[in-house]
Amino acid sequence: MTSHFFKPAAFPGVEFPRCQTAVRGIAKIPAIVAAFFFLGALASAQSLTGTVKNATTGKPSAGDDVVLLKLGQGMEEAGRTKTDAKGHFSFKLDDAQAPHLIRAIHQEVTYHRMAPPGTTSVEVEVYDAAKKIDGISVVADIMRVQAQQGQMVVVREFGVQNSSKPPRTQMNERNLEFNVPSGAQIIPDSATATTEGGNPLKSAPVPEGEKDRYSFIFPLRPGLTRFEVAYQMPYSGSANIDPKSIYSLEHFVVMTPKSMEFTAASASAGFKLINYPQEPDAAVQVASNTAPGENLAFKVSGEGALQETQGGTQGSGESQPPAQTGARPGGGLGPPIDAPDPLQKYRWWILGGFAALLLLGGVYVASRQQSAGRVLARQRIAPSVPGIQEEYDYEVAETASSQAARATPRSGSMLMEGIKEELFQLEVERKRGEISQAEYEKAKSALDQTLERALKREAQKA
Repeated sequence: MTSHFFKPAAFPGVEFPRCQTAVRGIAKIPAIVAAFFFLGALASAQSLTGTVKNATTGKPSAGDDVVLLKLGQGMEEAGRTKTDAKGHFSFKLDDAQAPHLIRAIHQEVTYHRMAPPGTTSVEVEVYDAAKKIDGISVVADIMRVQAQQGQMVVVREFGVQNSSKPPRTQMNERNLEFNVPSGAQIIPDSATATTEGGNPLKSAPVPEGEKDRYSFIFPLRPGLTRFEVAYQMPYSGSANIDPKSIYSLEHFVVMTPKSMEFTAASASAGFKLINYPQEPDAAVQVASNTAPGENLAFKVSGEGALQETQGGTQGSGESQPPAQTGARPGGGLGPPIDAPDPLQKYRWWILGGFAALLLLGGVYVASRQQSAGRVLARQRIAPSVPGIQEEYDYEVAETASSQAARATPRSGSMLMEGIKEELFQLEVERKRGEISQAEYEKAKSALDQTLERALKREAQKA
């Protein structure tokens, strides 16, 4: 019988088992270790794939430039490629734990999609662009006026609707034009543009050849785009203001403190006073269905500032309305005796404008520089580009939490989306150094616990 033991010369008198299986297992150890290192390398170099879709044609968008931006202390370009014939693109992420932004450039207009940590796939929608398209209308022009201590501050907002069919983007040097009173000065860094579902973006208006006329150079993508600009001028107790609107408007709105007197220059404009329950000190005058060039001039006199009240507009403008406003989402302008509300479609950004007015008007009386800094702090960081302000609006790509939210009832989905957005915003603030590590960890822990509880509840319902 063959012995299963052998006696190595180095160890006379000592017998060792002849186990081929054990020997083979020992030989495989380096390979297993190498596999672990390989898997670790794959995890640290995660891929981010995606598709660019032309929503005008309904087909993949081939040959578009796609840029990967890493969000940290600003925006750092981390990769660049082009879409293939099927609109596909792919990037290797050096840091999968960092938030990224995907920028697709189609016909010289940029479109963005947010990729929070953990995102592996995104889809970016782009649209064909033209200098002039049908379906563009300026639906609202809102002026918020307040004056005190020899200065008048006006915050002006425009709502521009792009209802083009098929959907396209309009891009030219005069996408929106407006006039300011003689002697008025635009407040630095106060001008923004906000696409539907996006964030306020710095977009400085450009002066035109005609005196006191400016225009926004900003693409009008499908949906509602909101423009906001603030200007100030010397005030001696009264002022005549002529907006000189060049567009047809669904609504022209003037908001003043009730301590100031409003007088329309012409009765033909049909201004009507509307009650605004959430801001009892504000007087809201509305002229509806106005024609281009119609006389919308008015005079204001006296002084006053719009004051914030309990449950007011500071923040997102999503506070609950008083009981008398019924179930109107986000509160807002409520006409007396339950008459039809002409501003219902624009209430959410009207409320946001009140917050902007409170900020700009009050602070500018104390310090112009301080006001400009606060306005800048409300906006996304974006570098200046000569001639045109580069945009950084975006949509957030789906992560695991948002995919789970889509499978839940509507209430659960809204909660998941809110938590997702808060988590991402928290990461961005930490990257920018806007919050301390202790604040970050406390907020992150609370959001994680809320997410865990929400998932458990939805699982129990299922």
